[in-house]
Amino acid sequence: MQMNQDIESWLRLGLTEGVGAGALRRLLVAFGDPAEVLAASQLALEGVVKKTVAAGIFQRKVDEEKLARTLKWLEDPLNSLITLADPDYPELLLNITDPPPLLYFKGQRQLLARPAMAIVGSRNATPQGLANADAFAEAASNAGFCVVSGLAQGIDTAAHQGGLRGMSSSMAIVGTGLDLVYPSKNHELAHKLANEGGLISEFPLGTPAMSRNFPRRNRIISGVCHACLVVEATLHSGSLITARLALEQGREVMAIPGSIHSPLSKGCHALIKQGAKLVESIQDILDELHYPSVQPSVGASDRDNGKNEVENIITGDDAGLLPYFGYDSIDMDTLCLRSGLTVEAVSAMLLNLELEGLIGSLPGGKYQRIR
Repeated sequence: MQMNQDIESWLRLGLTEGVGAGALRRLLVAFGDPAEVLAASQLALEGVVKKTVAAGIFQRKVDEEKLARTLKWLEDPLNSLITLADPDYPELLLNITDPPPLLYFKGQRQLLARPAMAIVGSRNATPQGLANADAFAEAASNAGFCVVSGLAQGIDTAAHQGGLRGMSSSMAIVGTGLDLVYPSKNHELAHKLANEGGLISEFPLGTPAMSRNFPRRNRIISGVCHACLVVEATLHSGSLITARLALEQGREVMAIPGSIHSPLSKGCHALIKQGAKLVESIQDILDELHYPSVQPSVGASDRDNGKNEVENIITGDDAGLLPYFGYDSIDMDTLCLRSGLTVEAVSAMLLNLELEGLIGSLPGGKYQRIR
C-alpha cells in the first residue's frame, strides 16, 4: 500500500547513518518528503547537509536488520509511526523549536488529540509526594487532561497510575526504544499504558537507556502539554529541566510546595520564587488554565476531607496519634514527646497506621503522614 511505502521512506531516512532530527527537518524543508530526499542526487543533498551525511543517504547506509525489525514491529495494531506529516502528530509539539520528525507510538492513538498535562518530580519521592502525584493525576485525568510523565520511578510512576484511573488516561514519554522498558521495575505499568494509555519515543527500537537521551525526552514531555506540574524536586532534579523547557515553550509551570526542611521541596520552592504558580488543589490548576471547575473534593490536599471517615475504621485509638505528625517527617522520640505516650505505645500505633496506609516510613527512623 502507498501508506506502507510512505512509512518505509520515513524509516529509511530516519534510520540512515548520521541523519539526526535536525538534519532530517532541514532535508524535509528542502525536498518536501522523504521519498524525494531519497531520490535526490548526492550533490543536491550536500547543499543541505554535511557531505558525510549526504553520502550516507545517497549510498543507502541503512541498518536493514533494524529497518526490517521496525516494520515487523509496526504490524502490531498497538504500534505505529507518527511523522511530521501525520494528522495525529500532537499540535502543541509541532510548534516547539525542535519537534522530533518521527515518533514511535504504542497504545491508543486517540489520546494524542486530548489536552495534556505533565506531572513530574523526584525518583526518590516521599510518601506524601507520591500521594500528591497520584491524586493530582487522577483529578487532572477526570478533568479532561491526559496525564503525561516519563515512566521513571517515584513521582512519574505515581502520576501514571493516577492518570490511568481517571477518564482521560496517561501517556509516558520514554528515553529508550519502545521495545525496551526502563526502568525494568515498571514493566507492568508500561504494559498497562500500552493497553489503556500510550507510550511515545523519538528513539528507534533497540535504543538503550543513555543519560544524554533523557533531557531530550524531557522537551517532548513539556512540548505535548498545556502545563507542567512539579510535585517534588531537589535543586538539581531533572524535573527542573522539564520545567525550564516548559517555560521556553510557553507552557504554564506550576509547583506543589512542601516542608521548608525537605531537600525535595527546594526545587519546587525555587520554581515558585521564579514565578511558577503555587498549587494546593486541582482547582488551582483549572483556574490558571481557564478550564471548567470540578468537584472540590478531588485533589491531593483535599484527601483530608475523608480523614474522619478513614480514622473511624482504625481500631483502637491509633488515629489519635495523627494530629501530632503535622506534615513534616518526624521521629518516634518527637512523637512520644508531643503525645506524652510511651515508646511501646507509639511503636504499636505507628505499625497500625502504616498498615492502614495513613503514614509512611522514611530513612533514618522517621515517619510522614500521607493522609
